[in-house]
Amino acid sequence: MYKIIASLIATFIIALVITPIVRHLSFKLGAVDNPNARRVNRIPMPTMGGLAIFIAFNTTNFFLLREQYPLGQLFALFVAQCVIIFTGVIDDIYELLPRQKILGITLAALVVYFLAHIKMTTITLPFLGVISLGWLSLPLTLIWILAITNAVNLIDGLDGLATGVAIIALSTSAITGYFFLNVTSTFVSIMMATLVAALLGFLPYNFNPAKIYLGDTGSLFIGFMISVFALYGLKNATFITVIIPVIILGVPITDTIYAILRRLLNKKPISQADKHHLHHRLMQMGLTHRQTVLVIYGIALIFSFISLMYPLSNLWGSILLTIATLVGLELFVEAIGLVGDDRQPLLNGIKKVVLRLSRAVNKSKK
Repeated sequence: MYKIIASLIATFIIALVITPIVRHLSFKLGAVDNPNARRVNRIPMPTMGGLAIFIAFNTTNFFLLREQYPLGQLFALFVAQCVIIFTGVIDDIYELLPRQKILGITLAALVVYFLAHIKMTTITLPFLGVISLGWLSLPLTLIWILAITNAVNLIDGLDGLATGVAIIALSTSAITGYFFLNVTSTFVSIMMATLVAALLGFLPYNFNPAKIYLGDTGSLFIGFMISVFALYGLKNATFITVIIPVIILGVPITDTIYAILRRLLNKKPISQADKHHLHHRLMQMGLTHRQTVLVIYGIALIFSFISLMYPLSNLWGSILLTIATLVGLELFVEAIGLVGDDRQPLLNGIKKVVLRLSRAVNKSKK
């Protein structure tokens, strides 16, 4: 245990030391985010910060903690990471088309599936029992990796936002995997903790006012690794092992789902960018840059606390907890106008019920 803790501290220090070097390299390579109508930065900002996280993470894995991991999976995951990092670096320098980024993520996912053998194979449903996925294993695994990777990529819109949310999500995943669930191996929790240490070393440079951005190099890498870590628990999926990572990743998943819904309702292409994401809406309500990030950190923590309740609940308790979470989430989303100020079906329904009840009470008094 002492060696693991020492290695995590070393990871933090490596990320802390190497980030300024990567910052300088970003300027040299032209990986710079210039101000525009959709950006919050006022001056050109170096991107490609994820390269520092990738280097710190893998330095520890290969030189300090190698004996903790199955070597075959360690090297296979490294190959997949390299594909993602290459995709992100090219995008930060030259700006790839959405389909080109999806191709890079898909190639990395195929490495995970066929080389690392990390995949969904069965699912256990309440009242139905164990179902073998068969040929559905590949498409479901690819869809999961693509969805989570892109979800994390979408929330990377403010200084320190994606980094902090990832730290909260990965820390919660490591805790639930190590203490509560029997579907994952200890080494997965150690690897998640190592990535958290690398992110913590990077965060001082990324928090507002940022000196360097994650860039697609970082957001794609973080999202990809989170999706792969979750797959260890989803290999033989159950209701609990599916719902826990979804709740833990509540912030990016919610933002992505409602962004898709918003664009469909407005008859716009799903891939078209806009300024109505969660962080945009909070800032439009009057919060400062830093306040918005801290509020979303708080929302991520709420999701994490909810996820920790699932291993302590029975099936019906988990179902009721899920329903309550979805209702509360919908009320919050409608209150801030994430889909649109004129689209508040649940709030409007509650208002109608309250008005009817108040009228009925007034009539009875007369």
